[in-house]
Amino acid sequence: MKSWHPRLGVALCIISVLILTACGGSTTTTGGSSSSSGGSATKTHLSIMVGGLSKQIYLPNMLTKQLGYFAQEGLDVTLIDEASGQSSEDSVLAGQVDAGSGSYNHTIELQVAGKKMETVLMMNVAPGEAEVISAKKANQIHSLKDLKGKNLGVTELGSGTQTLTIALLHNVGISQDQVHFVPVGAGDTFIAALQQGRIDAGMTTEPTISRLTSTGAGKVLVDLRTPESTQTALNGPYPFIGLFMKNDYVASHKDVVQKIVNAYVKTLKWMHTHSAAEIADKMPPDYYAGNKALYVTALQNQLAIFSPDGAMPTGGPQSVLNIENQTNQSVQGKQIDLNTTYTNDFVSKAS
Repeated sequence: MKSWHPRLGVALCIISVLILTACGGSTTTTGGSSSSSGGSATKTHLSIMVGGLSKQIYLPNMLTKQLGYFAQEGLDVTLIDEASGQSSEDSVLAGQVDAGSGSYNHTIELQVAGKKMETVLMMNVAPGEAEVISAKKANQIHSLKDLKGKNLGVTELGSGTQTLTIALLHNVGISQDQVHFVPVGAGDTFIAALQQGRIDAGMTTEPTISRLTSTGAGKVLVDLRTPESTQTALNGPYPFIGLFMKNDYVASHKDVVQKIVNAYVKTLKWMHTHSAAEIADKMPPDYYAGNKALYVTALQNQLAIFSPDGAMPTGGPQSVLNIENQTNQSVQGKQIDLNTTYTNDFVSKAS
């Protein structure tokens, strides 16, 4: 049997969306106007690829749809689920989707490669991740230094989870070639990899973290689920998940970008006036992984990572660049114009 390639998954997912759109009798143009055959009001269709819809760090994407804020802005948004932000980045660059939801550091790395993409809204002001070790290895792994030579899980090679892991290892004098990175996704696939011994530890998100710790299968080694713990672990702030688009798309579709940022800002403000339980009530039931109470607890543990207004935190881009210079050889020594990797223009005008 041939192995499944993640890029094939992306392609099939996008093809499926296009087929469903065609079967629905609508005429849509990516990033343009679309009107249904029933004569309803014209709406702008947008496709957004998300690096893991059920991961809580990406929660604002589905929540915005569930709250109806996309529709309020005259947008018909298709959310496409993919394993990691790395895949989202690739699909945005290829023009397969209009926007991607993934880690901010991708926009810095792309500039080195001569590609321009910018984050137009920040969802997370901290990663909301944790390095979790297998309970079977708890007697061997007591600190980050003990990860040397170990198999470490990340969602995908080149993903934000790998960058974070490399940064943590760098701070204790371990280079990335002194560990073995294994792409294992998140959720059930991450848990299986840890329990089966394919990885000794790994960087993952909620609710996977709480699923592992509640059963005793895993133990948190380094916690990045609050801005304060992130500051301590990484020696600075680390804005993480946002919404990114190609710079030329943003320049030529300012009205559309403003509408989508408006929708997300409404969601972020709504989140900061509601409890974790109330937020969870709005999410699809399958996101709970069979345990809604645990989902709520996990969300409560990291509510502080969600931006109150969608703006890039002051000092955030430079802090991320500092880490890139420490951990990424392709970035080291290169001139980076941070002003083209993000913008607060749309957030400042959001209504």
